[in-house]
Amino acid sequence: MEGILVIGGGIGGLTLALCLHRNGIPCRVVEAVAEVRPLGVGVNILPHAAAELARLGLQDELLRHGVQTDEANFFNRFGQLIHREPLGRAAGYDHPQVSLHRADLHGVLLAAVQERLGEEAVLFDRRVARVEQDEDGVTIHFTPGRGGVTPEPLRGSAAIGADGIHSVLRRHFYPNEGEPKYTGYNMWRGVARWTPILTGASMTRAGWLKTGKMVIYPIRQDVDGEGRPLINWVFEVETEKHRSRRDWSRPGDVEDVIPYVRDWVFDWLDLPSMLRASDVVLEFPMVDQDPLPRWSFGRLTLLGDAAHPMVPRGSNGAGQSILDARCLADKLAQHADDPETALKAYEAIRLPATTQVVLTNRKTPPDAILGEVYARTGDRPFARIEDVMSREEMLAITGGYKRVAGYDLDTLKARA
Repeated sequence: MEGILVIGGGIGGLTLALCLHRNGIPCRVVEAVAEVRPLGVGVNILPHAAAELARLGLQDELLRHGVQTDEANFFNRFGQLIHREPLGRAAGYDHPQVSLHRADLHGVLLAAVQERLGEEAVLFDRRVARVEQDEDGVTIHFTPGRGGVTPEPLRGSAAIGADGIHSVLRRHFYPNEGEPKYTGYNMWRGVARWTPILTGASMTRAGWLKTGKMVIYPIRQDVDGEGRPLINWVFEVETEKHRSRRDWSRPGDVEDVIPYVRDWVFDWLDLPSMLRASDVVLEFPMVDQDPLPRWSFGRLTLLGDAAHPMVPRGSNGAGQSILDARCLADKLAQHADDPETALKAYEAIRLPATTQVVLTNRKTPPDAILGEVYARTGDRPFARIEDVMSREEMLAITGGYKRVAGYDLDTLKARA
């Protein structure tokens, strides 16, 4: 098989390159940016995705950079505990849930690709102009790069669009798709150096969308030599209109968030003070796009956010792109002489699976526990949570999401 061309050197594209290499399939990654810069904030790798990265020999390196998350906590906006359950290895999984900075995850993947496949395996400053295919392969053409020089076209047996939410290949397949769907919620994200919260490895959700919902978890340990971790936070609130573009790197203002959480001072966290200590604040509209009817057209297909952009709930976006990569690399190995059949087989597995995640993230992510308590209490403090909602009901919500996303414990144990 001729080499596979991967468009996009993000988490999905680099994971695909490593999976292809493991399967003995040559590939090259083309990336639009001219140089890598640390972007974004926190990201979670759930146990099913962590298992795939462990198969690539990366688990120890990820844990060295990140935090092995051990529990999930749900609080109302008055600081009252609603629900708590273990996560990752603490819940009996063979692999951990790892919370880390997106730049650290990307750095680990890029270093592994360049070490195993060679420095020239990832070509930077390659912005795709168009992709053509014929009976024998595909050709990628580029726009002029830095300095005004247009790179030579690249030829391969197939091309994979792993180029994110602004995918050139997706736009080529669906030129009239239209704008992303705004869900009615705006989001701010940031990171702050702060004292450990709860266990020091907790993922904590508090509040609800009507009045504001916060997600908090550590992504780096002891960043100042005094034991303080780097805390990732995400705030989401219902708004009729959004004012920001769909740009993961758009700067935000923490003072836009403070009015919603001014009174969120609990014995386990002074939230306003933590937010004001933020090093980075970003703003993003909670948008996604309807699932596509197909991803694969001949020797071309989509992967990751290019295929299934989803609202960032459930800590699952990066993980689904990693699962895409494993599946696609295996199908290309199984159908080594027929990439079109391989891409169709990949789509048949991953398109329905990710469609379910996209739709579930809209309606019933794990955060839905907070919505139920909000509705049943009328947004008031409770005397006993058992009088509001049973633990069985809460576990049904979190367990249902795990099954949809493909990382419930029974499924992973059976697969192992």
